[in-house]
Amino acid sequence: MTSTLPLAERVLAGDPRSIARAISLIEDEAPAGADLIRNIYPSTGRAYLIGVTGPPGAGKSTLVDRLTTELRRGGQTVGIIAVDPTSPFTGGALLGDRVRMGAHFGDEGVFIRSMATRGHLGGLARATSDVALVLDAAGKGVVIIETVGVGQDEVDIVRAADISVLVLVPGAGDEVQALKAGIMEIADIFVVNKADREGADRLVQSVSAMLTLQTFGSGDWRPPILKTEAPAGTGVPELLQEIQKFRAHSADARASRQRIRQEFRLHDLLSHRFLRLVEETLPAGELQHIIDGIASRRIDPYSAAADIIRRVVSCRAGSAEGGPAT
Repeated sequence: MTSTLPLAERVLAGDPRSIARAISLIEDEAPAGADLIRNIYPSTGRAYLIGVTGPPGAGKSTLVDRLTTELRRGGQTVGIIAVDPTSPFTGGALLGDRVRMGAHFGDEGVFIRSMATRGHLGGLARATSDVALVLDAAGKGVVIIETVGVGQDEVDIVRAADISVLVLVPGAGDEVQALKAGIMEIADIFVVNKADREGADRLVQSVSAMLTLQTFGSGDWRPPILKTEAPAGTGVPELLQEIQKFRAHSADARASRQRIRQEFRLHDLLSHRFLRLVEETLPAGELQHIIDGIASRRIDPYSAAADIIRRVVSCRAGSAEGGPAT
């Protein structure tokens, strides 16, 4: 692949080094990363995004590895985004899920990237959706997003993927109750992994009992509950079959789900960009001074927010009159 071609063209051609470079630009929030997304965006929307979430220790990485094997056996190309906790020393991914997916390192049809959350809540990194776009544009037919594994607030995956697979483990009966107000409600498929352990059947019964409390219409998808043993690959072909069934079942609703996903991404970008604009506009230390004023009750947060917006708008309007804002 010639290096003289623009990065976007090399990504669209599926060049692995260019894909890695593009992802790094996006993670670093470099202006070139935003330019890249602008250039490749018309070529996206074809990949099917599978979200895999669940508590730490559920065996998500091993399950993703075996699921990738099944997808490759069926001729699918796969992109994997493994979201890990952030290292306090390097700022990078702490666990490095790629280590647990070593069987695919030499497979040109698989691209694996570990990403650090960098403090972003919800189980995903802020750049996850844009990285998925890069893999989509690069021609990966399926993109698997494995969340960091943080608990019941890990619900961003439903806004990032076409299907959400929740992985649980035996011994998590009490945890099911704790999670029922969070990720239990966004699962399209339940997987009881490490099903050779004692308590697997009880966990299946617990999840099934929770599902009976929900109302399903005649045409609604009722989440299946599967048992797997990821290291041996047991139950993984059945999991892929259920994913394919859901894909067929929700084909008409996929466009609506994608629209919701893009709406969320736009809101997230606007929030992030506006906060950065505030930090760039206010004098150094001013934002902290305002926060101190709110904490000491000298000003209420609504008035503070209104004043900040007024100042940002006024400053930007002045910049526009005097020339392009920096």
